[in-house]
Amino acid sequence: MKVVYPTDENMGYLSKRGAHFGKAKFYTVVTLEDNSIKDVEVIENPGHSGGACGNAVANIMDLQPDALVVSGIGTSPAAKFAEAGLDVYFDAESPTVEQSIVEFSSKQLKKIADEGTCSAH
Repeated sequence: MKVVYPTDENMGYLSKRGAHFGKAKFYTVVTLEDNSIKDVEVIENPGHSGGACGNAVANIMDLQPDALVVSGIGTSPAAKFAEAGLDVYFDAESPTVEQSIVEFSSKQLKKIADEGTCSAH
């Protein structure tokens, strides 16, 4: 299973998680096998133009993930991910990818639908 985390640094699973998925500097892609980390890849975010998150959604979908873990997401991108069939999980507590993977693997993270979690988007 491939799980994508928006991050602002390139330190693999030790990276601090980014607050905004579209503006994160990197996407840390963790491949899990039997709930254990099999591989970690860090990809520079190609960015998105303007205020719309459409390009950010496409950038993440290009990584062919099975799940996305965010600390916040607006209604529009949440709906676009739901439409694309990507499971999006909410984690506002874990400061690093490594800690969030523990929460994800133990099914402690809440899956969100298309409602989003940020009123500012």
